[in-house]
Amino acid sequence: MRVALGVEYDGAAFSGWQSQVGTRTVQDCLEQALAQVADHPLRVVTAGRTDAGVHACAQVVHFDTQAQRPRQAWVRGTATHLPADVSPLWAREVAPDFHARFSALARTYRYVIFNRKQRPTFLRGRVSWEHRPLDAERMRNAALCLLGEQDFSAFRAAGCQAKTAIRTIERIHVWREDRFVFIEVQANAFLQHMVRNIAGVLMQVGSGEAAPGWVAEVLATRDRTRGGVTATPQGLYLLGVRYPPQFGLPEPEMHLPMPEPA
Repeated sequence: MRVALGVEYDGAAFSGWQSQVGTRTVQDCLEQALAQVADHPLRVVTAGRTDAGVHACAQVVHFDTQAQRPRQAWVRGTATHLPADVSPLWAREVAPDFHARFSALARTYRYVIFNRKQRPTFLRGRVSWEHRPLDAERMRNAALCLLGEQDFSAFRAAGCQAKTAIRTIERIHVWREDRFVFIEVQANAFLQHMVRNIAGVLMQVGSGEAAPGWVAEVLATRDRTRGGVTATPQGLYLLGVRYPPQFGLPEPEMHLPMPEPA
């Protein structure tokens, strides 16, 4: 049968999602833990491969197995074999045509910037830090040109292997809460480093070092070298993945707690 699994993880101590020889990855940890419950080796397919240092509040994977286990066995049993920085959230049997990546309708990422002169201590590894004062409203207005179906070549990593740079951003929002500035982007799919590159451009605008119209200019060039600095991975969270309702998967909570007081 095919099983879908919701997973959250702190990416600070991982070399990313994808399995790699000789380094610690989320995929390897999860597959090893699931194999203990299934009593056979298995492979997981993910909704989105996150980079080193990137976190997930609601990652979704699927795997095929001949083992018959109750839902809670996949959740609690797997958790007992996982390190503290990875936790399964839920499990569901799904139809054979479900695919964690290709069945997804949209993905939502949130980029978290801690905005003060002094670097953060207790949130290191979990937020991006910007010492320059950021104007969130200026960033929000500048970001509107990114909405819709467009060619995001200027916002993809140089090594991105996607066949096309055409993506559809359904929603993009920037706001401030005390010392935190949030950038939230929802799209049908993302290119490698796309959100971090968007964040880097918007931070230039928010600091006053670039005009709001520069975002549209960068987009129009379709040239990554014109897009400025790629923002650090530490502030990036996969917040949720949306699927067609017929698969019966839980709705992501889309909630990201920030514990440090203002």
